[in-house]
Amino acid sequence: MTTPQHAPKTLRARTPEDLLAMVPYILGFRPDQSLVMLTFGSSGPSFHARVDLPRDPAEFGEVVELLVEPACRHRVERVVVLGYSDDPEPCDEALELMALALLAEGIEVVELLRVTGSRWSSLMDRGHPSGRRRADAGTEFDDRTHPFTVQGVVEGRVTLDSREELADSLVGTDFDAVEAVAAAVEAWSASSPDGRSIEAQWVQDVVAGHVAGGTTPTTSEIGRLLVACRDLALRDVAWGLMSRETSEQHVELWREVLRRTPAELQAAPASLLGFAAWLAGHGALAWCAVDRAVLADPDYSMATLLGDALDRAVPPSSWEPMTDLAALLRGR
Repeated sequence: MTTPQHAPKTLRARTPEDLLAMVPYILGFRPDQSLVMLTFGSSGPSFHARVDLPRDPAEFGEVVELLVEPACRHRVERVVVLGYSDDPEPCDEALELMALALLAEGIEVVELLRVTGSRWSSLMDRGHPSGRRRADAGTEFDDRTHPFTVQGVVEGRVTLDSREELADSLVGTDFDAVEAVAAAVEAWSASSPDGRSIEAQWVQDVVAGHVAGGTTPTTSEIGRLLVACRDLALRDVAWGLMSRETSEQHVELWREVLRRTPAELQAAPASLLGFAAWLAGHGALAWCAVDRAVLADPDYSMATLLGDALDRAVPPSSWEPMTDLAALLRGR
């Protein structure tokens, strides 16, 4: 499940077209074969979530539960649900199941939208609050010229055409750079470290320095970071430096490190990237990073913890950074 944790406060959706343009702005990509839930009015920060829409209707119940459970836990008051599919009839069935499940929990369904290609249809029948299929051809739309999309461009947001394209953006294509990092890892693995506390100070200094300067680590620095991150306490030094205020800079740092890391060593940098993405509210990117980490090490605990937090829509405001080196090295 993709779970961006907070919507941009400057967006005010008043029409279905606004909602359709808000979704890729929030997710970072244009969804396909998906159910998307936008939530409004909760006891904590609002969150928005996306799940893959199964081809088999027998699996709809499980998908509905994945979305409804966090909405109930966060005491959401109102939702909009959008279904993206090239097959309207099962998509409508999934949307209606969602509406019924939400209404049963006392959550108001403001709108149900089915999106097929470049056309949308509303399933809401004001005389039937759970929604009802309409036999219309839908309304054509193009979010690429919408003011929300233009605003995203001004803000420097990149909207990709699919989740697969987002996942692919984490895969390095400069094989020479990856081989150079592999050689650096081998060299640093063969060296004799001066001690954990000295290495911890180095990790803190190099990560904080590149985050503050918006610079990219050298090949040697990446190799040393990867070797250091084999020690979970040293990895946690980098983890503890993250805050919501600096999360975007950490995303850029660890994205670049990940793209230059050999596949078998990607669990640590992918997990650190995913955590930074979660803090920044980029749930889709966080999930893609978790997937990369699990490919490298299915049992990597940080990836498991992050995946659980994303599933439960845990808000980034719950994170309290720890920068005390001594405490980090003792363990949390």
